[in-house]
Amino acid sequence: MDAKLNYVLQLADTCLIHAQRLGEWCGHAPVLEEDLALSNMALDLLGQARALLTHAGQLEGAGRDEDQLAFLREERDYRNLVLVELPNAAASPSDGSGGRDFALTTLRNAALSVWLELLYERLQASADAELAGIAAKSLKEVRYHRQHSSDWVVRLGDGTGESKARMQAALNLLWPYLNELFAAEGVDGVGPAWRELEPDWRARWATLMQEAGLNLPRDSAMQPQGHLGIHSEHLGHLLATMQYLQRAYPGGAW
Repeated sequence: MDAKLNYVLQLADTCLIHAQRLGEWCGHAPVLEEDLALSNMALDLLGQARALLTHAGQLEGAGRDEDQLAFLREERDYRNLVLVELPNAAASPSDGSGGRDFALTTLRNAALSVWLELLYERLQASADAELAGIAAKSLKEVRYHRQHSSDWVVRLGDGTGESKARMQAALNLLWPYLNELFAAEGVDGVGPAWRELEPDWRARWATLMQEAGLNLPRDSAMQPQGHLGIHSEHLGHLLATMQYLQRAYPGGAW
């Protein structure tokens, strides 16, 4: 695959799958305001994914539009981070949550938002004018996502004993998957290697963890490779839900 196309798809697919996971909270969030906030953030990310996939289709030159790229690719063709395909799963589904863990969702959203903010800041200087424009527009949205999710991380981490324990458990679970935030290579004139984001991301994350009273786990050697098309068992199940209507009624028009 062309390196530039691959780079755009890595970002597009990460936004798309993250949007799908956030959208699963619609009607299930712990408070009404958060139900609306999570749904709106999912829509923001879906808009970013749509713009990026449209651009990817143009780069590919095979006549596929954003809908075909979103709904008609196979699992191994996706280039999203493994982090975003992990379920919104609670450690104890018997607690009445229906298997949804607000702490995990909040922490993941904060980690991704800090990362996306740093990446979009740099992509504004891309020689690819279309990508630079998408980054400039998206930056305003992810700054809100970062502030909103960070506020919740602090609120829960510095809250009750139970909320703190749940946030720490979510951090411990997700920590090895965060290594992939810095794994993908850059493309000259298009965008930076993700490893260039690591110092700033770690500095901002350490500050947030300190404010929330959470302990950073020991670094893990695990290297997830979703950005290379190697996924967990969870992506296939997610795609079966996400792609069902398009595959059941191919080419359907409304």
